[in-house]
Formats: sequence, C-alpha cells, structure tokens
Amino acid sequence: MPEITLLFVALLALLQLVLTLAVGLRRRQTGISFLDGGDDTLLRRMRGHNNFTETVPIALLAMGGAEILGIPGYLVWAGGVCILVGRLAHYHVMLTRDAGAIRFAIMLVTLFPIGGFAVGILLAL
Repeated sequence: MPEITLLFVALLALLQLVLTLAVGLRRRQTGISFLDGGDDTLLRRMRGHNNFTETVPIALLAMGGAEILGIPGYLVWAGGVCILVGRLAHYHVMLTRDAGAIRFAIMLVTLFPIGGFAVGILLAL
C-alpha cells in the first residue's frame, strides 16, 4: 500500500479544491462565466489552477509507482514535499508575478521529483 503517496494525494486533492473554489469565487465576483473576460486576476487563478491540474496527476502516479516498487521512504517523502511546496509556491507566483526565472525555478521543484520517480521506476523494473 503506497501510504506516503496516499497522504500526498489527500493533501493535494484538498489544495485542488481550494484552487478550484478560488476560480469560481472570482467568476462570481466578476460575473464572468466563460474564459477570463479580460480579468487579469481571473486569468492568473485559472492558469495557476490549470498548471496544478496538468502536473499533479502524473506526479502522483510516478510517486505511487516508485513507492510501490520499493523506492526508499525518505526519497518518496522528499519528492512529495517538493511537489507540494513546489505547487504552492508556483500558484503564489502565478498570482503575484509575471513569468520569469523565479517561476521557472519553482517549476523545477515539481519537475525534478517527477523525473526522479520515473528514473527510479525504470531502474526498479
């Protein structure tokens, strides 16, 4: 049973709810029901939510696969923390700054564990 991964599934699922509600709340505040209507805040929330939704599922699949195949627990924990912190930091940057080196560096905090888990799976097979 991939217990470490399941903990991060639960934490990231709760975070997904918060990000989804943030988009819905902004839509309600602005009356914009489709696309972003030119509202920068809504667009930033949408892109932060979308980027989260695009990266987290594969990260969790790779994490779970690595854990099931016996990757050491401390590496699974480290990768999970990186994914969670990376996603929180990335969302914050999406809301407060334009694209740039900081956002790219934060994105790597999520991408490195995904790649590490993938390599670990391949080596364990």
